[in-house]
Amino acid sequence: MPLYRIHRIKEAARENFRWAPHTGGAAVVKPKDYDLGEEREAPTPYALWKALLTETRPLRPGDLLEMSHVDDTPGQLLITKYIGFEPASWYVPGPPSPGNAAAEVSAPAGIPPHC
Repeated sequence: MPLYRIHRIKEAARENFRWAPHTGGAAVVKPKDYDLGEEREAPTPYALWKALLTETRPLRPGDLLEMSHVDDTPGQLLITKYIGFEPASWYVPGPPSPGNAAAEVSAPAGIPPHC
């Protein structure tokens, strides 16, 4: 039976999620907006959702389910939405663009690069 890690969305991020327009496709989420919860076994994400309904902390929109693997590598990530579950992925910042680094180097001392 699959093991799911539950990531609970923080309250400030929940308000943003609540009022954001619904978009299709995979959601990109930031780890800083989530607290790691417990791990639970369930045959499907919907079975876990139903089991948690009867407990003190049901899944709420914005919470994440991450299917765990035995070797502790990140598994499939699903975000709980008002209509069910949709795929999600963690935000990974890209390398800084070369244009920004050049602007900072060429600016005279004491003058911010945006002036």
